[in-house]
Amino acid sequence: MLAAWGALALLTLVHLAAHLLGAETLADTSQWFLMPVLAGCLWLATRRHADGDRPGRRSRLVRLTLVALGFSWLGDTAPDLADGDTAFLVMVGFFLCAQVVYTIAFWPYRARSVLRRPLVLVPYGLALLALVVACAPDAGSLLVPVVVYGVCLVTMAVVATGVDRLAAVGGAVFLLSDALIALNAFAPWYDLPGHGFWVMLTYVVGQVLLVLGVLRRERAAVVPVAEKGGVAWAST
Repeated sequence: MLAAWGALALLTLVHLAAHLLGAETLADTSQWFLMPVLAGCLWLATRRHADGDRPGRRSRLVRLTLVALGFSWLGDTAPDLADGDTAFLVMVGFFLCAQVVYTIAFWPYRARSVLRRPLVLVPYGLALLALVVACAPDAGSLLVPVVVYGVCLVTMAVVATGVDRLAAVGGAVFLLSDALIALNAFAPWYDLPGHGFWVMLTYVVGQVLLVLGVLRRERAAVVPVAEKGGVAWAST
């Protein structure tokens, strides 16, 4: 498991360095492996043993998080499989699926989220409003998809606050990453030096924090249960 996290760290450093150095081929190629390696880290970290050496069933939260990482991987590879607007729309479609799956995964924890604290919820609403206002003038026929995606993205970030503090930060950072992509696509005034680097830095950090938040929630849900004179582990 430590080797998997080490591989992810090394791969991320290579990918970000490629962006800074303008090595587009290396940046594109290394991006294909980021989410599969992160999914591998989650998979290895959630191995359970029902009776010594037979793996137990992973929780609903973990399974759906793995699905969301799969859709994220499809979104990462989409720009290399098509061109122009088609590639952008396919990418957005896959990431929309990822946001929906994340939201479904996190929904059972909504009682702990900022949904119960309206004042804390305000910044998320303002972020969505600001993003739509910034993109609307040049979004044209894509305005409705932009709004739909924005709502799904903010909803994911909001319900992530109920999972764990790390997941809450991860959802917010993921929101920032996608906001940078939207501004680059639709706001003519936007010109952030090293745009690709900042998008991928916030993207990877956001996804890693979401996964770490899920892992902390998993550990919090595991309690020792006396069984047959010994100790077994069960998820609550």
